[in-house]
Amino acid sequence: MTERKPPGVDFESWVDRQIRDAEARGEFDRLPGAGKPLPADVDAVYDELWWVKRKLAREGASVLPPALALRKEAEDVLEAALRAPSEPAVRRMVEDLNVKIRDVMFKPPPGPPLGLKPYDVDEVVRRWRERRAGR
Repeated sequence: MTERKPPGVDFESWVDRQIRDAEARGEFDRLPGAGKPLPADVDAVYDELWWVKRKLAREGASVLPPALALRKEAEDVLEAALRAPSEPAVRRMVEDLNVKIRDVMFKPPPGPPLGLKPYDVDEVVRRWRERRAGR
């Protein structure tokens, strides 16, 4: 749309004509979201960081306080340890996790309390052995 509104033509009529012409050319046919309902957040209060939040959600990223991030990491490490290929790998994974947990335990919490204590490496290895024996 590079042409200017002609003098003497009502602005609304000129815009309506531009839209009708674009529709006739099919310029609205393949727009993203065509035929779908508007997103639920259309009626939400304006948030100037909306695009950042959408980008983070699309990328699957999240920003958690350090204590909560470590809790999530602990869950993931323990699950991975139970699938580890060898006992030394299990021990190394849990010992590395315990170093991080101890580090957070001896610092003032920047967020919610951690609620974790170091894991008993031998107990995790015992669970790993039981799981492998059940295969």
